[in-house]
Amino acid sequence: MKKVLTYGTFDLLHHGHINLLKRAKALGDHLTVAVSTDEFNLGKGKVCTYPYEERACIVEAVRFVDLVIPETSWEQKIEDVKEHRIDVFVIGDDWEGKFDFLKEYCEVVYLPRTEGISTTQIKETLSGK
Repeated sequence: MKKVLTYGTFDLLHHGHINLLKRAKALGDHLTVAVSTDEFNLGKGKVCTYPYEERACIVEAVRFVDLVIPETSWEQKIEDVKEHRIDVFVIGDDWEGKFDFLKEYCEVVYLPRTEGISTTQIKETLSGK
């Protein structure tokens, strides 16, 4: 079984997120998604619309997703790859090159973002900016 792993905040889930999850799942048989916890997001200066538990529940309901785990730190990626026996790490191409250190442990794939959609854009639209 080929296992795939991706990470994200997944706040205000939109079709760009779904496209990422669908393309990630197409690279293997099992997709694990690490959803950023509220505490981890605060450390990055992000405040989510929905708390971690709700975002994880929403992501878990997506048919392409087999397992949801919490993302609590930048440093956990190598351990997650080892613990979950990951074959392919997938992330959006806005992170191009940032996770090449994982190539020692698994294949690393940077997927193109879906154009014209982002959580930031949705938040700005909702706030009237």
